[in-house]
Amino acid sequence: MLFSVFMLALRSVRRNMLRSFLTILGIVIGVSSVITMVTLGNGATQAIQMQITSLGTNLLMVMPGQRTPGGGGGGGGGVPQFTEADAAAIMTQIGGVAAVAPQGRAGVTVVANGRNWATSVVGSTNAWFDTGNWKLAAGRLFEPDEQLAGSAVCIIGETVRREIYGGIAGQAGLGQQLRIKQFSCDVIGILAAKGQGGMGDQDDTVVVPLQTLQRRVTGSRKVNMLLVSMQEGSDSVPLKASLRQLMRERRKLAEDDDDNFNIFDTQQLAETLSSTMGVLTDLLGAVAAVSLLVGGIGVMNIMLVSVTERTREIGLRLAIGALEGEVLLQFLIEAVVLSALGGLIGIVIATGASWGLAGAMGVPYSFDLSINVLALVFSAAIGVVFGYFPARRAAQMDPIEALRHE
Repeated sequence: MLFSVFMLALRSVRRNMLRSFLTILGIVIGVSSVITMVTLGNGATQAIQMQITSLGTNLLMVMPGQRTPGGGGGGGGGVPQFTEADAAAIMTQIGGVAAVAPQGRAGVTVVANGRNWATSVVGSTNAWFDTGNWKLAAGRLFEPDEQLAGSAVCIIGETVRREIYGGIAGQAGLGQQLRIKQFSCDVIGILAAKGQGGMGDQDDTVVVPLQTLQRRVTGSRKVNMLLVSMQEGSDSVPLKASLRQLMRERRKLAEDDDDNFNIFDTQQLAETLSSTMGVLTDLLGAVAAVSLLVGGIGVMNIMLVSVTERTREIGLRLAIGALEGEVLLQFLIEAVVLSALGGLIGIVIATGASWGLAGAMGVPYSFDLSINVLALVFSAAIGVVFGYFPARRAAQMDPIEALRHE
């Protein structure tokens, strides 16, 4: 009986194709909107997590800056910078630390091959590559004597290599000369590409020994950031507490003085941003789901019209022995078929739209089976809820009055 009722429902849908399509249009828009919003939201969350992770594994960034009353970090103007001794103290006096890299940075214009490019030059030690998960595409790292002497050597990012030396990714530029401000350095290495990150193009950089930056670029022995990489499995909470206490002691802060530095945990930052994106994704999905309810009202409206148009048919079925439950089931299944069909079309549209928009936005596309199944089930449930009243109205008709209907 269910099969025959299902076939009757399909025939009714095919009889009025244009009306059926217009009926399910609200369901199609609702389902496609919900799936697209959730898929893009999940992709954006993954992109944020990947960008934060690319900054370094279990990384703590210590930066100078007066803490504001609201808890955020203020600017570093007038606040003491760090020194290499601070980095050495962290490495020797705090347990659970895998590597510490003092970092100085300055904006420069580099010149070679008749080309110039505005970029940033980073001065640090070989520990910088460990804290930031940097790999070499070609060449080598700094030798110990090069770091001590502040030699004129450098390692360039892929963006700098491409803009200055051109050619395909690889060894182009390795062993060449690169002028940074008033001095020239030998390119001894090329960094493997990382792409865009939370703070812009991560490959747009030139790395030199810290002594080289201090002597030839900034003229200062200070560094503006300490990168602290924690050992795998270390608990960041006590480690950050120990780090904070050590920095307060080294910066000679009294007990009632505010911190004049900030410690940023990249893992905690990633979790916070992911949680925020999750809330926004749920909100967007809920807003898009409202159109499903509008589509359900459209289904109910058309089903009421269908019941009115088929009054004599309903009366004839009831007169020859059809049960009320059978008539109710027929119209209920018809409403569910309409809604489920709209859900399927919406899934197909959402899949194409999500894939295209994810590529345009530069976020990963991740097919989520659960949200697609949930949207299909919900669209079918819309048919049950909004189709029940018209189906009940058809089942409760008086056969005699129905047969008299013109």
